[in-house]
Amino acid sequence: MIGIFGVILLIVIIGAIFVNTSPQFGGKPNKVSLIKIQSSLNYNGSGTFKNQEITVQNTGFKLSTIPKFFMKGENLTPEEKLPQKKIAKTYFDNEPQQPRITWFGHSTMFIEMEGMNIFIDPMLGDVPAPHPLLGNSRFNKELPIAIENLPEIDLVLISHDHYDHLDYGSIQQLHSKVKQFYVPLGIKAHLTEWGVNASKITEFDWWQSKILNEIEFVAAPARHFSGRGFTRNNTLWSSWILKSKNNSIFFSGDSGYGKHFKEIGKKYGPFDFAMMECGQYNEQWSQIHMTPEETIRASKDVKANLMMPIHWGAFKLALHTWNDPIIRATNKANELNIPIAIPKIGEAIVLDRSKFPSEKWWID
Repeated sequence: MIGIFGVILLIVIIGAIFVNTSPQFGGKPNKVSLIKIQSSLNYNGSGTFKNQEITVQNTGFKLSTIPKFFMKGENLTPEEKLPQKKIAKTYFDNEPQQPRITWFGHSTMFIEMEGMNIFIDPMLGDVPAPHPLLGNSRFNKELPIAIENLPEIDLVLISHDHYDHLDYGSIQQLHSKVKQFYVPLGIKAHLTEWGVNASKITEFDWWQSKILNEIEFVAAPARHFSGRGFTRNNTLWSSWILKSKNNSIFFSGDSGYGKHFKEIGKKYGPFDFAMMECGQYNEQWSQIHMTPEETIRASKDVKANLMMPIHWGAFKLALHTWNDPIIRATNKANELNIPIAIPKIGEAIVLDRSKFPSEKWWID
């Protein structure tokens, strides 16, 4: 017993040292940010953020499933590289007349809209974890385009601070070419800790907005949680609305199904295009991630004219097969006659076209 206790104590000590000395875990808000955080209606008396409706992160977690997250399993990861379109450096030289959305896998989206380059949740690293041994590698080792070949980025939008959406290494490589960052409350501390100039960062509470280059950016609710290291819910999570005179786009961020989707649709819909979380679901955390069928339902709630399932195709973060999300989502979309676009990684969706990527490249 003494030996076991000693091993556990050693693990705890090593873990504490790792969390407190590794930059990947980010920083803590300064006094000015803390005042803004504490005045939020979404911040509760216990010192953490809350969802709009009662949400349980753990809806039946089983310790026996933990080892499975580190195993390949049957079809949990693709046997071969996924097809993707390589992006040349000159790709961004020809400015599209209508919004062009390029998928980098998972929830990383590059949007060209109203003359702006907007990067959403730019997770470009290999492993969505604070250390390579703590997560599974990206399905495709190579990105559609090298980070150094990306153009100047007018704005980076962050949905929340989980490792598969806010990546230390990616921010380190990107921030010198980024003009501004829009983030939910609390995330500014992470970015400044990583060397981003505080003047480039704007924090948002839900329903707060800012107009930039004639596009209104609105931080909208999501049903999720946040946390890096041992902390939970000290930073806010959000979806994002991008609305201009000519176009309207919605990005769900990570979210369980909830009443907020209809509220967003009522306030800001209909949307020309919606990127909706679809992947990494499990009955053990059913209130903070959607099943594919719920994803299609949510796209109807926000009044999307065209939807794209995201949060899949790059990492194994759950125990479903790698292509289960898209198989189920397309089946439900076809059943309900919901227009759906499924590009390859690196393939563009241009919103002025009547035809969108629909090749069934995910079929084994």
